Amino acid sequence: MLAWIIDLFILMALAQIIIILISFIGIISADFAIALEIISFFILFLGYHIFLEWRWNGQTLGKRILRLRVADEAGNRLIFPQIVMRNLFRAVDAFPITYIVGGVAALFSKKYQRLGDFAAGTVVIRQPRISKPDLKEISNGKYNSFHKHASIEALLRSKITAREASLALAALLRRSDLETHARLQLFQELANHFKAKIDFPPELLDELSDEQLIRNIIDSLYRKINPNHPAKR
Repeated sequence: MLAWIIDLFILMALAQIIIILISFIGIISADFAIALEIISFFILFLGYHIFLEWRWNGQTLGKRILRLRVADEAGNRLIFPQIVMRNLFRAVDAFPITYIVGGVAALFSKKYQRLGDFAAGTVVIRQPRISKPDLKEISNGKYNSFHKHASIEALLRSKITAREASLALAALLRRSDLETHARLQLFQELANHFKAKIDFPPELLDELSDEQLIRNIIDSLYRKINPNHPAKR
């Protein structure tokens, strides 16, 4: 609600600018100015959320200020049709006033989804203040076979919590401080934990040590794949 209020004030300020600009056209034709104003407001109030959520990966100015983000419910990459769908449903969620329908839907949803989120398969999540780790120290240039399996990486993002990821990351960063036996035992327990949560294809685990499995998981969770990444070559 707070994010929506911030966005609403921004939209009202932009609407005032549009009114001032169109008022000059009204001198020539009042009817044309009214029609242009209606079209401009429709584009502004709908396009604002769609454009920013698409360009900023699920965030508007209000969401960015409050560290909120729209995400795919299953952990996949958010796509443009989902953003359009959830925003088209704003007219329904906002009925009759102040998002009463959307608020009631969120109260009865385990993931606090309004109708637009149900239709688009999205959720609004908090974005924690987590600094990105130095993945060079973790991967040490080693190949990550998980990058060839988008479905596995999607499952990792949807099923592994931020706390689990941070604990596994801490283990990797401190692995050189552990004695050999303790190091092997720690990564065996971590690997068994993640194997119980994720149904890894057996061939994907072939010749992977427990430590390498954890390294691949963390690398997949934290690294943003780009065309120049070794996994794409």
